[in-house]
Amino acid sequence: MVVNVCNFTRPSGDVPALLNIDETRTLFHEFGHGLHGMLTKTQYPSVSGPNVARDFVELPSQIMEHWAVEPEVMKMYAHHYKTGEVIPDSLIAKMQAAADFNSGFETVELVGAAMLDIQLHMQENYDNFDVVNFENQITKKIGMIPQITYRYRAPYFSHIFNGGYAVGYYSYLWAEVLDADGFEAFKEKGIFDQAT
Repeated sequence: MVVNVCNFTRPSGDVPALLNIDETRTLFHEFGHGLHGMLTKTQYPSVSGPNVARDFVELPSQIMEHWAVEPEVMKMYAHHYKTGEVIPDSLIAKMQAAADFNSGFETVELVGAAMLDIQLHMQENYDNFDVVNFENQITKKIGMIPQITYRYRAPYFSHIFNGGYAVGYYSYLWAEVLDADGFEAFKEKGIFDQAT
């Protein structure tokens, strides 16, 4: 059994909970983890679902994010909550045109977080260790500008301390390479091609 528990925007007054595009991508991402867990067939459960090599674990979830923003798929779920009107092509085109906006900042943030993860785990002595100062030193060392901030600051970067990603946060970036290649196969054959 797989359960996805999500933390999305709450309803407000008479308006139901409406997912923005980032929340929708997150839903597809987490559903990808769920599918990975449910569809894994292996003799040894210790190497099934999320218990795979860190270099691979994010691939099934991140490849699912591509479907969230495919026009054919968006027309299946993106409807106006009052009228039921399907998302117009003009809005999809605007979203696609803006898709890479700030992607450089996002990439630098992910690289910075991966570097912070690796450097934190290379320390041999944590006596009197000031994690905030250490984060500031790493940020300066890699030349990360102040306008780019870490999604998870070092004091609460739980992925790398209790989330199974110790010295493995880079896997999100690596999965982007793999999922881009993988999704191309679906684009070539059709995004709903079951054989692919």
